[in-house]
Amino acid sequence: MPKKKEQKHRMKHGRGLLIAALTVFCLALLVITLLRRQAPPIHEEVRIYVPTGSSYESLVDSLDVHNCIVNRNVFNLFAHTRGLSSHVKSGSYLITPGSTLIGLIQKLYHGNQDAIRITINKHRTPEQLCQYLDSRLELSADDLLELMQSDSACASYGETPASIIGLFVQNTYEVYWNISPTALLNRMSKESQHFWAPRQQQLESLGLTRQQVLTIASIVEEETNAIEEKPDIASVYLNRLRIRMPLQADPTVKYAVGDFTIRRIKGSMLEHPSPYNTYNHAGLPPGPICIPSESSINAVLENKKTGYLYFCAKEDFSGRHNFSSSLAEHSSNARKFHKALNNKNIH
Repeated sequence: MPKKKEQKHRMKHGRGLLIAALTVFCLALLVITLLRRQAPPIHEEVRIYVPTGSSYESLVDSLDVHNCIVNRNVFNLFAHTRGLSSHVKSGSYLITPGSTLIGLIQKLYHGNQDAIRITINKHRTPEQLCQYLDSRLELSADDLLELMQSDSACASYGETPASIIGLFVQNTYEVYWNISPTALLNRMSKESQHFWAPRQQQLESLGLTRQQVLTIASIVEEETNAIEEKPDIASVYLNRLRIRMPLQADPTVKYAVGDFTIRRIKGSMLEHPSPYNTYNHAGLPPGPICIPSESSINAVLENKKTGYLYFCAKEDFSGRHNFSSSLAEHSSNARKFHKALNNKNIH
């Protein structure tokens, strides 16, 4: 090839490469500009929930409702390219201001969900606990309750259906929204082990099992909100257990009857046929009557030495109690309290 023709060919080839490069650059710039314009137009954090088995269309609908996509067609274009349309993963996802379209698609594609917080408080029954968790998580209250009532499932945690609620310790936890009932119990079992590990020596010196301490602590929890009184109340029940005196704890009657609004225990309530009724069943009830707080558990483990065998609510309705060692003194305190109840027409 003559030299001039060769130079022209090289120049033509160079121009072609330059044009191609400029084209690619312009396309890339166009895509970047398009993506920037497609960033979720939100000004505060948004949480979306993707139930198990959700379709791609329902996912996009949810994003659209929460104003997380600008244009469905553009979102679909990039989502299909990434494979999200056939790779929807359930979960709960936080979308923050400043997120990019690609970042959002990647997050959803990989299932990088964000944990939610659940707060375990003084739930009294497994049914109440399961209903609360049903309201916060994807799991079904019925499925969780069925697991908690399974003898074999409970045995795998060293529990019974009556004591399994004791795996839950009052606290706030971060879990994934679509956690399964089994995974949730596994998590609570680990949290329980972590809670009790530093208290093992106290348990051994007390001579009671973890389940027994939790049961006593649950009664203490229901008896008072006054933290400073809890060790004294715990001492009453520990003293009664030691001398094999019936616990006769009013909160266990409320639990047995199934009415936690009762303000005055009397009459046939005391004879209600239930293993939880400590007026007509000796010893501890089969399990906790609520999830006790740390302060109530520590009050039992403290094992405060007192001579108290009785306590009665003060007649001033302060929520505090009068403690006594003799039945005569207790009867006097009880008369004052019952008179105050009558005066206020509380039946």
